[in-house]
Amino acid sequence: MTKKILLVEDETSVANFIWKGLTEEGFDVSVAFDGAAGEKMVAESDFHLIILDIMLPDKNGIEVCGEIRKKGITTPILFLTALGTPENIVHGLNAGADDYLVKPFKFIELHARVNALLRRAENNADGNAAPVHKNVYTVAGLEIDDDAKTVTRNGTAVTLTATEYRLLLVLVKNKGKVLSRIDLLESVWDINFDMGTNVVDVYINYLRKKLDTDSENKLIHTVVGMGYVLKET
Repeated sequence: MTKKILLVEDETSVANFIWKGLTEEGFDVSVAFDGAAGEKMVAESDFHLIILDIMLPDKNGIEVCGEIRKKGITTPILFLTALGTPENIVHGLNAGADDYLVKPFKFIELHARVNALLRRAENNADGNAAPVHKNVYTVAGLEIDDDAKTVTRNGTAVTLTATEYRLLLVLVKNKGKVLSRIDLLESVWDINFDMGTNVVDVYINYLRKKLDTDSENKLIHTVVGMGYVLKET
């Protein structure tokens, strides 16, 4: 089945570049040039993926993403942003985006992110059809219920984005094992090569801020030159 993608991008040259590349890869791509039009198209049609620029006229991408999620629409959303600062990225992810890509980017990276998000959406749909048993992981006051997709630390609920949750689950399942950035790119983003992105480091920082706020026992540790490990101190 052909995957339908909505691209919301006001820069004509960027929109044409993305539309051409994804269409040649076999995707059915619709384009909106402002936030309000994009939001309307989401309400009127079903898409497998939404690629959403943050800096849009009329209504910015973060506002559009927030409105989409308020309506209960769970379609994966990939943010495009020229503002690669952690603050802007955090705003986007907290609004409900699943991943982000900083401009300028190469099409091969966009294509990899698109495929990864679509695969994860399919896997989640399959996995939600017939849960078999309760999977709970605990370490140092952290508890992850992988059936309910909930996280608590010292009894307090921790709200994570879908990508943050997947990253944490990989770390917990490999407790005490040092995982390289490539290991994490493969496990969380379904990318099996290093594209020079710092996405792993950014998400590790997000998790640290959310998990270690009220605890002296830091969970995620950096192993210089090697990667990251989750362990009790």
